[in-house]
Amino acid sequence: MSSPESTRDKILHLVAEHYREAHKSRPFVPGNTRIHYAGRVFDEQELIAAVNACLDFWLTDGPNTAAFEQGLADYVGVRSAVAVNSGSSANLIAMATLCSNQLEHPLEPGDEVITPAVGFPTTVAPIVQNRLIPVFVDCRLGTYNLNPAHLEPALSSRTRGIFLAHTMGIPAEMTAIVEFAHAHRLFIVEDACDALGSTIGGRMVGTFGELSTLSFYPAHHMTTGEGGAVLTDDPMLARISRSLRDWGRDCQCTYDSPPDGACGRRFEWHIPGFDEPYDHRYLFTEIGYNLKMTDIQTAIGLAQLAKLPEFIAKRKENFSRLQAGLKQYEEFLILPTWPTEADPSWFALPITVRPSAPFARADMIAWLEGRNVETRLLFAGNIIRQPGFRDIEHRAVGNLANADLIMRAAFFIGVFPGLDDDRIAYVLEAFADFFRSLD
Repeated sequence: MSSPESTRDKILHLVAEHYREAHKSRPFVPGNTRIHYAGRVFDEQELIAAVNACLDFWLTDGPNTAAFEQGLADYVGVRSAVAVNSGSSANLIAMATLCSNQLEHPLEPGDEVITPAVGFPTTVAPIVQNRLIPVFVDCRLGTYNLNPAHLEPALSSRTRGIFLAHTMGIPAEMTAIVEFAHAHRLFIVEDACDALGSTIGGRMVGTFGELSTLSFYPAHHMTTGEGGAVLTDDPMLARISRSLRDWGRDCQCTYDSPPDGACGRRFEWHIPGFDEPYDHRYLFTEIGYNLKMTDIQTAIGLAQLAKLPEFIAKRKENFSRLQAGLKQYEEFLILPTWPTEADPSWFALPITVRPSAPFARADMIAWLEGRNVETRLLFAGNIIRQPGFRDIEHRAVGNLANADLIMRAAFFIGVFPGLDDDRIAYVLEAFADFFRSLD
């Protein structure tokens, strides 16, 4: 007679068999096989984890989520990780947290936040959505990160924070940024969605600011499909972030809390001005959202987190090979650079076609795409030229000339772990063929 345990074992054995039958790798055919810039890298472990969670039928956050949050916090080296349903939601929660009235000096509508003009829209959107004013500064060519020399000109009496990204996995120049922020009592939020595992000065990105964010979209360093996290060392900020994620509820009880709450007095809480005790689970101290991850996603995340060091090592290896192979074309291309004390965990390899080159970005992209080498532009480019952001209230420091050049001439190619030696060699040959075609 079978038991639930033996039935589960049979199911999971079949899941592994299904993976081997349905997801086996196909041979690379040069010119025919699409070389993606990114993609999910997984094996039977992720499928087993997801099915195992389904068999437990945890439909929202549960034990896997608690373990995943702890694993993330331990990996990055922070006290708390709050799992959310996307990196974009993580950015929204981080900015909203700093606007909470539970803080002694929260951000207020009309306050200014310095941010790079080049990046992904969801770094800027939460500033606008929280009725704050973005102040755009230009980036450095090569690193595509905020240029610290522009921080002082960006400063005003209303400046309260810096919201920066570590673009393409290249760490921003955090020593100068942190010194400036401390001198002027500014909050720092790090968008580390491109940069999980990057370090600068031996310190992990995501540990410099009051808050930082991660994304687990399939293009990123590890994936849960959709998913993200807010990271912090500050217990109060962690509490507020978790409340904002969970409808604005004050109660911090978890899936395994007893019926009368972790505090033991769940039904004895008081709302100011209301004379009857109230259930703490329905006491709301923030105007929040429901942005939780599911236990199925975090089960996949735990399997991916175990492979993260291997993924990062492969990204670095692929980047090194591509960077070395493209170096001969630096007369025409601006290749990535990074601070000497940095060790990037690469998201991708960014390239900018020099204005003096005898070809345009469109020519190079068309050539690569025609040979099945996938490319992407460097996100929004100069974001204030994008239709959705053109009319927002903002300030800009200088003419953002580098941001405009990036919008006209930059793109990136992949370095993700799904690229093997044959694919890397094919990409380099595609570039070589392009330059030979110019003769």
